[in-house]
Amino acid sequence: MASESKDYYKTLGVERDATADQIKKAYRKLAIKYHPDKNADDVAAAEEKFKEISEAYEVLSDEQKRAAYDRYGYEGVKGQFRGGGFSWDDFHHAGEFEDLFGGLFESFFGFGGGGRGGRARGRDLRIRLDLTLEEALMGKEAELTLKRMELCAGCNGSGARAGSSPRTCPRCGGQGRLRLVQGFFSMTTTCDVCHGRGQVIGDPCPDCHGEGRVEQKATIRLRIPRGVDDGNQLRLVGEGEAGPPGGDRGDLYVVLAVKRHKRYERDGYDLHAKEPISFTLAALGGECTIETPYGPHTLKIPAGSQPGQVIRIAGYGVPRGDAEDSPRGSLFCHLTIQVPKKLTDRQRELLQQLAKESGENHSPSAKGFFDKVREKIGLE
Repeated sequence: MASESKDYYKTLGVERDATADQIKKAYRKLAIKYHPDKNADDVAAAEEKFKEISEAYEVLSDEQKRAAYDRYGYEGVKGQFRGGGFSWDDFHHAGEFEDLFGGLFESFFGFGGGGRGGRARGRDLRIRLDLTLEEALMGKEAELTLKRMELCAGCNGSGARAGSSPRTCPRCGGQGRLRLVQGFFSMTTTCDVCHGRGQVIGDPCPDCHGEGRVEQKATIRLRIPRGVDDGNQLRLVGEGEAGPPGGDRGDLYVVLAVKRHKRYERDGYDLHAKEPISFTLAALGGECTIETPYGPHTLKIPAGSQPGQVIRIAGYGVPRGDAEDSPRGSLFCHLTIQVPKKLTDRQRELLQQLAKESGENHSPSAKGFFDKVREKIGLE
């Protein structure tokens, strides 16, 4: 059993049956916590703590070392550590450095891991596109106009005046990156003089002032797929800002904003709508023509339909895919009963006869037939 003097499980704050993934996550959390830049008031103590958790991780992340430690304690692994301590170079070469500390660099040093394939890339852009509900259902061809950084035509992106050339950066020797050392940390970052280019501009281009890029207006055409929803976003690879020469462009993210419809409400792949019908149609039943997103439709009303009753029309909802023949959700019609405010003499006579046959008291002092109808269907 492991010696109590060096309990690597306790050091990382994990149980003895912890998985490799749990051990890695615990180590990453502690490594960020005890980074010297977060413990400027006591760097020496932070470094010592970091050495402890690094030693614990080195043992527990290695199956053979962990097995020896579990069986014999510290004596089973003593003397097996890299170079007498934790080696950042060895750890990086083992392919685990970026996995554990991918977000650590940006947090402390303000730089990322570069673009696709490690090359510098242009900035990603985000733009909002407003759509009607009908456009979201049917899809559409859209045209976007935006401003973005493009390679300068005057210097072809080099940043140097025509006839001159950039020179090798004296700080990084043309590498574009610097090796930083903080205590026992050793890592690589983008050169702060040439910003990763490896070159500096002696005679800058007058059009871009040495930046190699200028802001220009761009028009982009894209197709909105069928069935998109509010808040969806489309990624257009390579339509963001231009990167430095030889680098990739950023991406453009189009955020879709679907306007609220006066008639329909969306619920996933279904649509809901209030459908007003007359009192006589509700009582007698029949058919009426209603508008749907896909054109007029004949709606069959059962006799004796009640206020709030729902009639489902399959296939008149939201497309479940972009193909033209993709199945669609349903349209749910919620019936509301319309009561006329004015009646002709003949209409009044017929309704009074109906009231009489129904046993209704329609004397002037009693509630009228339509008052009772209104009460029954919840109208004021």
